[in-house]
Amino acid sequence: MSTQSSASTAPAKTLRVWGRLPLVLRAVLSGITMGLLGSIPWLVASGANQRYFHSVPWAMVPTSLYLWGYWRYAGGCGWPASTRAARRINRRRLILSEEMWGAALLAGILGLSALVASLRVVNRMMALPQQSQADASHIPGLTLFGLLLMATLVSGVVEEVSFRGYMQRPIEERYGPTTAILITGVIFGFAHFSHPEVTLRLLPYYLAVAAVYGTLAHFTDSVLPSMFLHVVGNGFTYVRLFAAGTSEWQTTARPRPLIWNGGADASFWISVAVSVVLACAAVWAYASLARVARVERAAGV
Repeated sequence: MSTQSSASTAPAKTLRVWGRLPLVLRAVLSGITMGLLGSIPWLVASGANQRYFHSVPWAMVPTSLYLWGYWRYAGGCGWPASTRAARRINRRRLILSEEMWGAALLAGILGLSALVASLRVVNRMMALPQQSQADASHIPGLTLFGLLLMATLVSGVVEEVSFRGYMQRPIEERYGPTTAILITGVIFGFAHFSHPEVTLRLLPYYLAVAAVYGTLAHFTDSVLPSMFLHVVGNGFTYVRLFAAGTSEWQTTARPRPLIWNGGADASFWISVAVSVVLACAAVWAYASLARVARVERAAGV
């Protein structure tokens, strides 16, 4: 009887200890845990696919099933019942109006466009590291295509659920969106330090990416618009990397001369002007998205 009592009180004690942790720490740990749960099985499956029976992309099948289960679990399905409500809230809502979708996609596209334009300026002001390109010559074309397609889906879904959902939302409710996006962006950047070429020099880049996606999640209270843009963006990134050897933070295959060496030419000033115009357009689009969000909240949508 005492053994059963101890077993039944163990989860309650764990929840009490968890509840005593600072909210920010709980949110960060929850986001990291969800990120690992979503990404590690895919890394194992894709690695095995490259070693065994690599003539077909068989890892797509178990990964797709696992990703669907991960999505449902993140939304409140499964054990334990005590966390279902919190998981459902942290994954954010799934139903958005057409107007909200339109405003969110416009804001996100303009935000990413402004970021790309600003990178043209940054690449003329400092030398950014080259992203390493894995040797894929031993992988058949069909398998490579399938693995890259699955990689875009996994990273888009898992990173948005874990960072913009589980990590950002609790901090956002307590401390506001600016603090939440800043903290999430820093963790998001450091999470990419697993790539050898990523250093502190690229942290502002990941903070900007987190600001684009995190602001979308804040105004829509959904990870779906940012997830869609994240997946599409990942697709373009992989195509550019494998086709031209260009890193996602680089805008040309061959580095242009820095302005400190050759001076600021017309191309540099055009890039500055374009980035300013796109940044202003992005601010307008996000302001429009905020108005849509306010109207829909007032109407109880």
